[in-house]
Amino acid sequence: MHNIKDIRDNLDNFKKLISKRNVKVETNNISELDKQNRTLIQNKELLEKEKKDISKKKDQNLFEKSKEISKKIEKISSDQSQVKFKLDEILSSIPNIPLDDVPEGKDENSNLEIEKTGEIKNFDFKPKSHIDLGDNLKMLDFDLASKTSGSRFVFVTKKLAMLERALSNFMIDTHVNKNNYLEISPPLIANENTMYGTGQLPKFENDQFELMLEDKNDRKFLIPTAEVILTNMVKDQILDIKDLPLRFVASTPCFRKEAGSYGKDTKGMIRQHQFYKVELVSIVEPNQCIEELERMTNCATDILDQLKLPYRKVLLCTGDMGFSAEKTYDIEVWIPSEKKYREISSCSSCGSFQARRMKARYKNSKKETNFVGTLNGSGLAVGRTLIAVIENYQQADGSIIIPEVLKPYMNNLEKIDNN
Repeated sequence: MHNIKDIRDNLDNFKKLISKRNVKVETNNISELDKQNRTLIQNKELLEKEKKDISKKKDQNLFEKSKEISKKIEKISSDQSQVKFKLDEILSSIPNIPLDDVPEGKDENSNLEIEKTGEIKNFDFKPKSHIDLGDNLKMLDFDLASKTSGSRFVFVTKKLAMLERALSNFMIDTHVNKNNYLEISPPLIANENTMYGTGQLPKFENDQFELMLEDKNDRKFLIPTAEVILTNMVKDQILDIKDLPLRFVASTPCFRKEAGSYGKDTKGMIRQHQFYKVELVSIVEPNQCIEELERMTNCATDILDQLKLPYRKVLLCTGDMGFSAEKTYDIEVWIPSEKKYREISSCSSCGSFQARRMKARYKNSKKETNFVGTLNGSGLAVGRTLIAVIENYQQADGSIIIPEVLKPYMNNLEKIDNN
């Protein structure tokens, strides 16, 4: 959420910066509504002062005048609420402003590769996809999921289900024991205000799974990511500087309609309506956001380093970043069957953008109250990590070697096969 005062004081600069996000913003409407809102507030305050002065006089002859003023105040309050609603509606639909070092561009073609890590394996056979490998092992069943739930779902069974759980547990243990994140087991349902706080509503309502409740005003949603619920743990709070940074981690199912991806990745586990993800969230002082982003990204890539999976780190351009982000790194893992890298984590700094929406603040060393900075990232997407392990560790006979770091989580099993 943007501060209307900042826009008002630096309108030309705001236009310049927000244009980098490739969105059309009607700044004339914002300025006009802002003027109307302030005028109505001033008029209301003048009338309230006049009414207060009348009441001090205790003159019965002024009683009717006081009643008329009350009616005017009521009318102005109603008008001001409507104008404020329209203004907030526009402001809440404007994405965050990118930082200066974010490359400008419309889509992924303008993203900047930062580094590549790990050795891409040269197979002496044609590598199979996770779909074929899982089908041959009889441990991935998309047809059964289609019958029970519809498209973009899967049954993961037997040893692959164990491997999926092992990955999640390994990630959580690493982030808790090595990276000092606090493990949270959060609710999987968020209310409308919570979804608004992190920017999922109102702009991305069509991509959310909303629950059908008797009370239509009590709107609740399945979480699209644990970021929503973890970040909102500090909403409507004033934290003390000594409590920062806060670092949370959770492994949860996530639910998305994938409304904007019609016809894209319809086969396999790449883009599902339900998937598991280990999510990292940090709450920090705003001036620590960039340092924390580097730390968070390193925590995510460390998982891939330990799994010995090849990946690359990419700085997203202004047109490819998420709505609430001011700077984002994508981590993309190598998928042998596709001969390309695929996103497995997205780590973003949101500055104070989400904090304004959530009213999440802290008192600094001078006892001044400011908005906190928020960050989020996948550490990692469990389903996509499962795909990467299956494909990168596959053998010519269709079996899957277990990565060394996962063996303690797999009863020291060496490989997954049909035996």
